[in-house]
Amino acid sequence: MHNQRMPELRMGNLIASVPIVQGGMGVGISRAGLAAAVANTGGIGVIASVGLDLLNGTPKNRKKGVSVQLLKQEIERARQLTDGIIGVNVMAALTDFEALVDVSIDAGADVLFMGAGLPLHFSANLTPERLRSLTTKMVPIVSSGRATELIFQYWHKKYGRIPDGVVVEGPMAGGHLGFKKEQIDDPHYALENLVRDTVAAVAPYADDYGMNIPVIAGGGIYTGQDIYDIMQLGAQGVQMATRFIATHECDADMAFKQALIDATEKEISIIISPVGLPGRAIRNTFLEQVEAGVQKPFNCPYKCLKSCDYKTAPYCIALALSHAQQGRLQQGFAFTGANGYRVDKMMSVKELIDELAGEYCTVARADVMAAVGGE
Repeated sequence: MHNQRMPELRMGNLIASVPIVQGGMGVGISRAGLAAAVANTGGIGVIASVGLDLLNGTPKNRKKGVSVQLLKQEIERARQLTDGIIGVNVMAALTDFEALVDVSIDAGADVLFMGAGLPLHFSANLTPERLRSLTTKMVPIVSSGRATELIFQYWHKKYGRIPDGVVVEGPMAGGHLGFKKEQIDDPHYALENLVRDTVAAVAPYADDYGMNIPVIAGGGIYTGQDIYDIMQLGAQGVQMATRFIATHECDADMAFKQALIDATEKEISIIISPVGLPGRAIRNTFLEQVEAGVQKPFNCPYKCLKSCDYKTAPYCIALALSHAQQGRLQQGFAFTGANGYRVDKMMSVKELIDELAGEYCTVARADVMAAVGGE
């Protein structure tokens, strides 16, 4: 019943009855299991494409192209588990970005979320003509209105089309952040301001193309009130990732989920990853060793991240995240959003969505009552 009071998230002919996108979490945190569970509630479930080849092997067994085939299998498995909306998250920073985009479209993903860089160029398979006729919705993930404008302008000129939506991710998000370290706590870069800027950047293109282009806000969204408040600023949906970790359906090992449940506010901190970007993670022994200068050398059969230099990197971040996903946190670490310390129990995806929807409705109802009372 609560869900009916939350607005739908519309992206062309795609309609999510719950305006929540479950953020893509690699390596292996959000696979078909979690994505399908979210899709079954009416939200958009997202499979993370990065590092799938590490979940059943070791770095020395990695081969270029394996992740592409494994992603195809994940999409197919999700399709067996749900008739709902399935998305895929592909990082532009991956060396096989183009191939992962192609297989996501060919396998029938409903939405393609593209972050960790500007998605400006695609494979020769994605001609401007094909891009204009895709049923898969193309949604870049950005960290500013300026980046939004750049992408939309480029797509308009080169492809004769624009993205179907945009996710703007603020500095309270988990994982790698699209901000300099000094910007993370700067109020100028608060999600509320980023949403306003992004909505303004999208508006003229929506008018020119005569289409609705939803802005989806992510990074620090934790409660139904957060969802309501950010949507009052023009966002049409939200992206949430951290809260879905402590769900029964999340594809991570229970030890990974417990690390989040046990985490205190002080243990959630900003790190500098081997690829040179700030990220937000739960502090543990592994990260303390890295900060102390302990090198964890590795051989790399192929360069999965464009910006990684395995000869100088203190550790393989993909392998560290894979170890954590499998519960071996002494050999890795867990990314989390800034509000991760507030997670204190396990629940099902449905229970989480119902809780968020109930909170949203309570706030919305109070707002309406206050408005009526003020007349």
